[in-house]
Amino acid sequence: MTEKREYRMEELAREAGITVRTLRFYRERKLIPPPRREGRIAWYDDHHLARLRTIAALLERGHTLTGIAELAEALDHGRDVADLLGVEPPSEEEPIRLTPEELAARFEGQVTTENLAAALDLGYLATDGDEIVHISRRLLDVSSALVREGIPLAEVLTAGKHVREHVDDLAEMFASLVLRYATEDDLQRLRPLARSVVEAELSLALDRRLRKRD
Repeated sequence: MTEKREYRMEELAREAGITVRTLRFYRERKLIPPPRREGRIAWYDDHHLARLRTIAALLERGHTLTGIAELAEALDHGRDVADLLGVEPPSEEEPIRLTPEELAARFEGQVTTENLAAALDLGYLATDGDEIVHISRRLLDVSSALVREGIPLAEVLTAGKHVREHVDDLAEMFASLVLRYATEDDLQRLRPLARSVVEAELSLALDRRLRKRD
């Protein structure tokens, strides 16, 4: 197990490639969490260093300090990964870990506080130290693909909220059907059938929608 490293202010600034004055400014703006205090000495750790490197990367990408501060606040007050994943039943979806820099790169210029808060509310995102966990690699890939096609991230998240409402009803209907004749273990085993029905019906519905345009 790697021993946790701690830094005094001058050491942290040197490791991050910034001045002590800049570090104080970031701390005053609450861009980094408060240090651990031992008397009059402030101790920082690798989480602070990772946050400072993320700030530098986001600044290089053109983000403002105000935007970064809002992003940091949303992350620091977001759902913890234990809340998101710790008590969940087994899932077919694969969570993916990202740094704030990697998340910003996926949705260039659209990782605003409002969009981040919406994703946290939907349960798409959680925080784990200085990392962000997205609940589903597939959902992340689809969302970023839609944004690359020119659809605003805010609209993608709004659509995701509506989809969530409909699929919750579908999941409840399928579970009630199976449990009338089988067990919880059978429900887990038969879940691919439910997914196939939804995928087939959605495909047919899109066919009908496209025919209306012809």
